[in-house]
Amino acid sequence: MRAEASDEALAAAFAAKERWAFDEAYARFATLLYSTAYNVLNNREDAQDCVHDALARVWRSPDSYSRARGAVRSFLVVCVRNEAITRLRSKTRRLRLAERIAAEPEEHDELPFVDVLEHDRLRAALKQLPPEQRRPLEMAYYEQKTHTEIARELDQPLGTIKSRIAMGLRKLGSALGAGR
Repeated sequence: MRAEASDEALAAAFAAKERWAFDEAYARFATLLYSTAYNVLNNREDAQDCVHDALARVWRSPDSYSRARGAVRSFLVVCVRNEAITRLRSKTRRLRLAERIAAEPEEHDELPFVDVLEHDRLRAALKQLPPEQRRPLEMAYYEQKTHTEIARELDQPLGTIKSRIAMGLRKLGSALGAGR
């Protein structure tokens, strides 16, 4: 770590992904970044995790910071604030979903019913899909994988996986609806 590096030197080194600059930025701005996250999340542990995750994301992203984006301090504050807002929204969505599920009437335990003909129709319709649509659908529905996990495993962008799943579902809907 360089002792008391100037803001300009820190910005240049941070943009160049020099390790000492990352350490120095954290040493200088950790309290501010934590406060930023805490003010959004109102939870100590969540705020600490938020700062860690935001900084890790910045460090892993090769072109996340350039000197044209302003001071390192301001850039990191915005990154942490955005991460905190994303976490808060996600938490809110999960709570709303949990409330909706809790409000659903209790289901009675019934023996599972498998319609062999429908199962065969589904399998036949799946086989008609192109492999780039079929494989993500199979991973999502049969292997219970998230879109992010599928994208990672297939080494494809997340948006591409989501589009392929949506397109595959539309085609399945058309194929299965036509047989009725």
